[in-house]
Amino acid sequence: MILNRRVAVVLPAYNAAKTLERTYAEIPKDVVDDVILTDDASADATAELARSLGLYTIKHEHNRGYGGNQKTCYAAALERGADIVVMLHPDYQYTPRLVTAMASMIASEQFDAVLASRILGGGALAGGMPLYKYVANRMLTAVQNILFSEFHTGYRAWSRDVLLRLPLLACSDDFVFDNQMITQALFFGFWSVQSVYSVSSL
Repeated sequence: MILNRRVAVVLPAYNAAKTLERTYAEIPKDVVDDVILTDDASADATAELARSLGLYTIKHEHNRGYGGNQKTCYAAALERGADIVVMLHPDYQYTPRLVTAMASMIASEQFDAVLASRILGGGALAGGMPLYKYVANRMLTAVQNILFSEFHTGYRAWSRDVLLRLPLLACSDDFVFDNQMITQALFFGFWSVQSVYSVSSL
């Protein structure tokens, strides 16, 4: 807990067996009350590994897409009493060590959301992002940042209030879910969104 607020980390997973254990090992257990993994019908042993690690695990019988996976993650976190929800991709391209800082920013009541960026610090390529993804990310983000913030990140923190108020079920089940969620947050008046730098130490 942070400032008497229950912190949950949600892991939207798809074929993450190779990196899950490393990601989970670095989640700060001193502040995180709950770790939830949703396996989106992986072809590998992601769900089995998650259960062996003691994670609360949900497995989709059919692939529901990246957005559909996040919807399940957020719904489970709210149902299990989370006040702050940190969404972290279990592919170890982001350092889990920033969970405390991100959750603390939400707990301070100064921010409604925190978006981690692999781009701000210039370490995306060193952190394992493929060159083609880096170039595409920079082009898209440059345009989108004119209006909003860091769209393309698999590491975000949200307050319970935001997750309860946003009509997430109306969002796509595909990758555009991230963009739609941020747009909804801005539309509903959650303007205090902060970006922080994050990249894994591969």
